[in-house]
Amino acid sequence: MPDGDAARPLREARGRSFAANGLGAGGYEDTWVRFAWGPVRFAIPNTAGRVRAVRYHDLHHVVTGYAPDWTGEAEIGAWEIASGCRDRFAAWVLDLDAMLIGFWVAPRAVWRAFARGRHSRHCYAELWSEALLDESVGAVRRRLSLESEVPRASLSDPLRFAGWSAAALAFASGAPLWLLASAIGAHFR
Repeated sequence: MPDGDAARPLREARGRSFAANGLGAGGYEDTWVRFAWGPVRFAIPNTAGRVRAVRYHDLHHVVTGYAPDWTGEAEIGAWEIASGCRDRFAAWVLDLDAMLIGFWVAPRAVWRAFARGRHSRHCYAELWSEALLDESVGAVRRRLSLESEVPRASLSDPLRFAGWSAAALAFASGAPLWLLASAIGAHFR
């Protein structure tokens, strides 16, 4: 989290992050979400479930300080998996994919973020409202237990990490089918 953001409302800190990273207004209204990984370009449908999850996900980037780049997406994915995504199916899917990418781009960072997530909370349990965006970054960080040092990993942390890593790998084998089904479904809407 950049210095000075603790007192800013989440709305302002999120807007500054979007502007600094060329993300416009977050793309919540877009039909497709476009990504680039080096020369490879791809898009996924911007479903209603994805938008519901990403509104919180973007706030999680602000309060955790994880950047919206490939490493940061892998970190936030691992952090959200570890802290739990509740009933946000799209979050589970996107986070497992991000965690898997993180195994190649930043495996230690993924582990650290997962361990941090095991000892903190998330915003997914909160009802979405504009009032949430008016809260200060620091207040939300305190509520989510992100202000203190990450406790030393417990015995169950690496076991859960291994389990979720296996789930990410298993999910990856079915991901191309899920993406194809999503693309076909979006075509016929």
